[in-house]
Amino acid sequence: MHWITKHNLHYLQFSSLAALPGLWHGIFPRFAGNGNGGWIPFNLGLNCGDDDLKVWANRRTMIAAAGGGLPVFARQVHGAAIGIWDPADVPVSDHVYLDGDALITAAPDVALVIQSADCQSVLLVDPVERVVANVHSGWRGSLQNVVGRTVQAMVARFGVRPERLICAIGPSLGPCCAELIHYRQEVPAHYWGYRREGDLFDFWRLSIDQLTAEGVAPGHISASGICTRCNPHVFFTYRGEGPRTGRFASLIQLKKDPHGN
Repeated sequence: MHWITKHNLHYLQFSSLAALPGLWHGIFPRFAGNGNGGWIPFNLGLNCGDDDLKVWANRRTMIAAAGGGLPVFARQVHGAAIGIWDPADVPVSDHVYLDGDALITAAPDVALVIQSADCQSVLLVDPVERVVANVHSGWRGSLQNVVGRTVQAMVARFGVRPERLICAIGPSLGPCCAELIHYRQEVPAHYWGYRREGDLFDFWRLSIDQLTAEGVAPGHISASGICTRCNPHVFFTYRGEGPRTGRFASLIQLKKDPHGN
């Protein structure tokens, strides 16, 4: 991954995705530049302690950094439902909410946005069929295989070939901090192989295994390796700061010109 600084915004990109023509993506942390060399909060989540007007202003700034486009948000409930934005759909406002914790589209200039504060955002692209997905996978979603189900939906709806998918796992709780103290009651036994010392789980490895189980090539999967709880100066963290912390976001979208920026 590498940092990009542009128009007072600081965001992360994966080299594997940035190399694909006609695709834009970014992971926006908890701060933005103030234009004077300092930093200001950049919360992208509603109902997290900030005024809604301020959050929407931040969201518009994020969308502008991506070159514009229709923002599509997920109604995230830590489940495994999938929302698909069809190219024939007509938005009734300047943004869209879809039910589900995963978003898929083949429409250009549609910005799929997932919000996080420890959960994984998983970005998927088929550069041939030109289909993208953005997945919110917390530990509950991981246990429901929301990542694998998203690949299945991309195959069924758009004819995606899993071996062509390029995937990236964003900053989230690492195996150093993903503690489930009640795992014997909450985690099915067949997932206990992902347990590390004590009550810690490696959900990064689980997502990689779920992707490869659907036919994604291991060499096509990038993981940030960045733990949000270990980096509260960069990312919002629910585990580290509590439920009123803000949300950072990942965004991915296709461009109308497959050879454009």
